[in-house]
Amino acid sequence: MKFNDFKQYFKNIDYFSPYIFILLFILYIAIGIPCLYFSDLLKPPSIYVYFYILIALLFFIIGLQVSKLILQFLKIKFNITNLFNINSNENNSFNENNSFDSKNNEHNSKNNEYNGKDDDYNNKNESKVLKNDKKNNRYNKLEIALFLMVIGGIILQIVNFIYLGGIPLFSGALKAKAATKIWLFSFILFIIGINSLFAKFNRKINYLLFIIGIILFALTGYRTTAIAIILSVFITLYYVKDFKIKDYLFFSVLLIAILVIVGYIAIKAIEWQTWSIGPFELISYRAGFTLNILDRVINHQAITEGNIFYYTLTGFFNGVDPRTIVGKTVVYHYHSITSTILGPVLLDFGSYFMALQMFIIGLILKLAHGIQKIYKSLSQISILTAFYGIILAQTLIWIETGPTDLVVWLFYLITMILIVYSIFNLKKIAKNKKESKEG
Repeated sequence: MKFNDFKQYFKNIDYFSPYIFILLFILYIAIGIPCLYFSDLLKPPSIYVYFYILIALLFFIIGLQVSKLILQFLKIKFNITNLFNINSNENNSFNENNSFDSKNNEHNSKNNEYNGKDDDYNNKNESKVLKNDKKNNRYNKLEIALFLMVIGGIILQIVNFIYLGGIPLFSGALKAKAATKIWLFSFILFIIGINSLFAKFNRKINYLLFIIGIILFALTGYRTTAIAIILSVFITLYYVKDFKIKDYLFFSVLLIAILVIVGYIAIKAIEWQTWSIGPFELISYRAGFTLNILDRVINHQAITEGNIFYYTLTGFFNGVDPRTIVGKTVVYHYHSITSTILGPVLLDFGSYFMALQMFIIGLILKLAHGIQKIYKSLSQISILTAFYGIILAQTLIWIETGPTDLVVWLFYLITMILIVYSIFNLKKIAKNKKESKEG
């Protein structure tokens, strides 16, 4: 195989398909192995932990496969293969080159059988309007609204620091109070706004806002929010621009820095804890500890009778952290404890609901992933790309923390609405294409 062929092969791999969840779950287990099996810090979990993880991943894959069948049905129903010249094989059906360069679009349009008739329609669609606006360097109403969302999120985060009276990253007492309602709305506005801006528009100022947001959310002392922002933007940009090696390096270094540095500073800042392990060893310890908690959860299935999920939906508004219920149930201390993505549902409802949860997550992720790529193959930028980036990033974080965040379920709900809307809109596009062809 020639070097160029080798390079093209890796470029055509879809690194952020939902299957990355499986890979990172296995990686998470591997990270915990040093502290579990090669140190005296933790005891190894039972074999049942790995059995339940295997079953969960199996149902996740089933959800992915069902979604692929649905996507194939949509392509046949809307005659996408013939109308849009999309190959029916999923690995080849979508343009893996993540560039929206105008020259590439012109080249593709010349090879389109219905180019002349399609141009009349495409000139009317949103993608063309957005390109014209960018060319003229004008802000349209949507971009202004998204820009204000991001600015609003930044301002609210600053207001939250003023309200708390300090920087939570450097104080365990302040960190315990940092997740206020102001913080919640700040995070929602920022992560939706910044991902939507990157998905629909390409301006340098967006990167400045992105960096400002990361710094502010990292200062809260919570790694997960900063990582969610970085990872979701990474995924969104992956699908809307032609990524270079420097782009992969930038986001990888940023993620590792937040994961290691912020996590270590936050732990050291907790006045009532004394840690004698280093920052990298701490990461292995956290993974191993969480797997041990899952081991205990397996022996307490359905014992909380839905209380964790109830407080996931309501706890933020009445001051109850669902993860403290996990702590109280399995270690008999009222502490916020992570138990992987499987722990809360096992404690609430048992193994059957764990399988159902993983199936649904796989189903939604693959539908969002596939539909946004269909739109991309039509040279149309879908807002679904931004929300796919958000929910995939949050789901990857759930591998450790578990689905006990109201805001993430809200993102999933919005994504499901966008999936339905995108399907109906795709039907409309197909109908207009067909009429243009017949005309």
